Amino acid sequence: MTTLLVILIGLALVFDFLNGFHDSSNLVATIISSRAMSPRMALTLTAIAEFVGPFIFGVAVASTIGEGIVPPHSVTLPVLLAALTSAIFWNLITWFLGIPSSSSHAMIGGLIGAVAAGVGFQNIQLAGLTKVFLALFLSPVLGLLAGYLLTRLVYFLARRASPKINVFFKRAQIVTAVGLALSHGANDAQKTMGIITLGLVTAGSLAEFKVPIWVVAISAGAIALGTSVGGWRLIRTLGGKFYKIRPVHGFCTQISSAAVILGAALLGGPVSTTQVVSSAIMGVGSAERLSKVRWNVAGQIAVAWLLTIPATMLVSAGVYYLFRPLMGN
Repeated sequence: MTTLLVILIGLALVFDFLNGFHDSSNLVATIISSRAMSPRMALTLTAIAEFVGPFIFGVAVASTIGEGIVPPHSVTLPVLLAALTSAIFWNLITWFLGIPSSSSHAMIGGLIGAVAAGVGFQNIQLAGLTKVFLALFLSPVLGLLAGYLLTRLVYFLARRASPKINVFFKRAQIVTAVGLALSHGANDAQKTMGIITLGLVTAGSLAEFKVPIWVVAISAGAIALGTSVGGWRLIRTLGGKFYKIRPVHGFCTQISSAAVILGAALLGGPVSTTQVVSSAIMGVGSAERLSKVRWNVAGQIAVAWLLTIPATMLVSAGVYYLFRPLMGN
C-alpha cells in the first residue's frame, strides 16, 4: 500500500468523521428540542444505529460515487486527495460558522473540480452525474412534501386524542430516531466507502470496483464516532431556529426524513441529510401554518447549499494544481 493511498484513506476517514459530527444535528435536533431524550443519550443511540446501517442496506451509493461519476481507472490518487481536501475544508468552515451545509454537496463538488483539473471533464460520466444531481436536488422537495403530508395525516388521525398523546409521540421518537440514524449510515457512510474503494482500484490494490468489508467497517465506524461527538452549534440551528418543536413534530420529521434518505440509499442516490431533514422540518411546520416557519433562516441555509458545489469545485481544482508537483502527476 503506497504512502499516497494511506494518506487518502486517512483523509477519507477524517471526512467521514466530520460528516458524522456535522450531521449529528440532523439526526438528533428534533428529538432533543422536543425533550424526548437527553442530548448524550440521543447521540449515543444514533451513533450505534449509524454503524449498523451500512451492513444492513448494502453499498449502492458507494458504487454510484466510486464508479458512476468517473471510470475507476481514469483518475489518479492526487485527484482524489484534492477532492477530499476541499470537502474537509468546506465542512470545517461551515461548522465553524454554524451553517448547516451539506457534506454530500461538498464531496460531489470537490470530486468534479478535481477530476476536471486533473484528468479533464471528458472523464466525467454524465449519466452518473445526472443521477447524483437528481438525487441531491429532488430529495429536499420530497422531504418537504413528506413532512407536510405526514403531519396532516397524523393531525387528522389524532384530532380527537387527548393531550396525553404527546407521551406516545415522545416515546415513539426513540424508534423513529433509530430509523433515521440507520438511513443516514446507509447513505452517508457509503460516500466514504466509494472514495476509498475508488482509491484502492486506482492504486492497483483492487482489480475491480467492489467494496471490501473492512472498508465498510472503518467507514461506518468513523461516521458513528463523529456522530457520538456531536455538533452542538448546529443542533441549536436546526432544532430551534425554524420554529418551536414539539414531540409530534419530531416524530413526523424523523419518519419522513428516514423514508426519503433510505429510499435514496437503496436506489444508489447520494442525498444530503442536512437538506432532507431541514426541508422535512419546514414541511412539518407549514402543515400547521406557513407563518410558523422562520423562512429567513431557511433562506440563509439555502444560499449556503447553492454555494457549496461551485465553491468546492474551485477549491479542489486549486488544491490539485497547488500540490500536483509534490504528489506527482
